[in-house]
Amino acid sequence: MKHNPEITAQTRKNLMDAFWDLYSKEGIKRTSVREIVGKAGYNRSTFYEYFTDVYDVLEQIEASILPDIEKHQGIMMDMDLHLPLKHLTEVYSRNKKYFGVLLGKDGDPAFQEKIKKVYKALLRPHFQLLGADEFISECTLEYAVSAFLGVMTYCFTQEENPDIEKMVQLLWNLMNDGVIKNFK
Repeated sequence: MKHNPEITAQTRKNLMDAFWDLYSKEGIKRTSVREIVGKAGYNRSTFYEYFTDVYDVLEQIEASILPDIEKHQGIMMDMDLHLPLKHLTEVYSRNKKYFGVLLGKDGDPAFQEKIKKVYKALLRPHFQLLGADEFISECTLEYAVSAFLGVMTYCFTQEENPDIEKMVQLLWNLMNDGVIKNFK
């Protein structure tokens, strides 16, 4: 039996949206296939045509929001680091409903490692151009990416949406001038 691609895509989206609504409120352990299909208006067999279990839905959502390294590498190699910083902030902003939950206090710790790995891969060429040894580069990358994700998660889980330009400038100042100089 052939399926209409538009209907297939819509069904998949409906199931993923129902999953996300439940997951973002209850977490993965309290999200069941029965609840997902009930919320989405499908039967269990339809769910299993698209996913193996609730963890598969989560994996597919995570994979869909991770930046594509090859797609973003050209932007990241711009020597004006304001552009890559702004770009990463915009990627985060577009997916804030996911990032805020996945990186939040009840989020998926594995996702944090996945996103850090991608962001490090995007930023590593900049650090290699500076000529520091590998240990210093990797520690600096870990610090910078962890701080970036922490600030993004904090900002996007607040009541008001942050001003992207203001956030980029703050992150730029923190990266280049450090924490103490930011208060002067």
